Amino acid sequence: FFSSENMPESALLKDFADNNDLVGICVSGGLDSKTVALRLRKAGVRVLCFTADLAQPDEENINDVKDKMAPCGVETVVVDLKNEMAEAAFECVACQATYDGGYWQSTGLGRYVTARGLLTEMKKRGCTVLSHGATGRGNDQVRFERYVNVIDPTFKVYAPWRDQDLLQEFPGRTEMLEYLKKHDIGHQIVSQAAKRYSTDANVCGLSNEAEDLESMETPMTIVNPIMGVWPKDAPDTMEEVTMRFEKGRCVALNGEAMTPLTVLMECNKIAGRNGVGISQALENRILGTKSRGVYEAPGMTLLGKGLDCVYQAVLDRRSTNLFKYLSQHISDQIYDGRYFDPSTRAAIGAVWQLAEPANGTVKLGLYKGHMLFLSLTDCPHSIYYEDDASMEASKGLNPVSSQGFLEVSSVEAKAMAKSGLIDIESVWKRKA
Repeated sequence: FFSSENMPESALLKDFADNNDLVGICVSGGLDSKTVALRLRKAGVRVLCFTADLAQPDEENINDVKDKMAPCGVETVVVDLKNEMAEAAFECVACQATYDGGYWQSTGLGRYVTARGLLTEMKKRGCTVLSHGATGRGNDQVRFERYVNVIDPTFKVYAPWRDQDLLQEFPGRTEMLEYLKKHDIGHQIVSQAAKRYSTDANVCGLSNEAEDLESMETPMTIVNPIMGVWPKDAPDTMEEVTMRFEKGRCVALNGEAMTPLTVLMECNKIAGRNGVGISQALENRILGTKSRGVYEAPGMTLLGKGLDCVYQAVLDRRSTNLFKYLSQHISDQIYDGRYFDPSTRAAIGAVWQLAEPANGTVKLGLYKGHMLFLSLTDCPHSIYYEDDASMEASKGLNPVSSQGFLEVSSVEAKAMAKSGLIDIESVWKRKA
């Protein structure tokens, strides 16, 4: 029979107890959360638990977390961050900040919203330490701790699963369950027979990874979508959706004005039922390893496509190239837990400047995972003119006037040819 009393006392927990620190624990109500909260209490540490309401689609009632944690003798504070998550989604869409494989990084967005929101609430309630449940191998440990460090460098961080004493005490689920049982606290582990991977969720989307998904021989289709359906299960008829964008932000859906949160949740429903927004990626982790994930982000995928249609109309070629660079930088910074860094903020500011003329009404057709362009109207800053682009006779650009442009550009082309700088053979064959 397992006994934690036979294990060495954690020096870190002893320091917290001796200093009379109040530790704010980020909890989900799961096995890890219960174990850590109880273990800290038993070590004489003052604790207060916190959880974020991010409109998680896999949570029926976020307040259930309070009931799950109560047997551990702790109070749990639920912090409503739904609107903040929607704002994060709108900003990310404006920046078109997708990560490796082109997926919308809902988890990366959720981490800066959660860290900022929970840390703010912890400080209001007198906490001096933030405890998170991230492991020592993933991205979240970096994100949580960097965000705490940049928001308040005096605030301490405790990572239970990097505490060598706790790792020795609780090497796996069996030991955690026995510890809770010893203290008359029940915990039911839901059967994993039908779900062989872990999920992180918020209103922006879901990240599915680990366990069976770690094998590249496992198809992404083992995932059971929560926010929608696989394209093959979507309706056999196309659904039309109209989005009104103003300054890069969707302000109305199908003619009805809505708040960002309502827009996002409605887009999740519409895109989800049509099989839009499910993807897979082999991403580059912060620590240098590769990680495989299957992602759901139906609403952001729909909004991103709609806004891209407007951007194509209003951004000139050089603005588009600048936008792409800014977008990549912002995406990398969000992934790396650097959302509050100066370069990130400057890049986001530049994107909002470029998005000033992004006004337009976009109509898309959704059909079995596809998004089909139907129309773009009421786009006053569009630099697309049919007469200039037409292949037919028109009042637009005079094709004869292109002669001078081509004569000028030929000077450089001929000079490069004469100087022997041009090679017309296959580059691959040259390497071989």
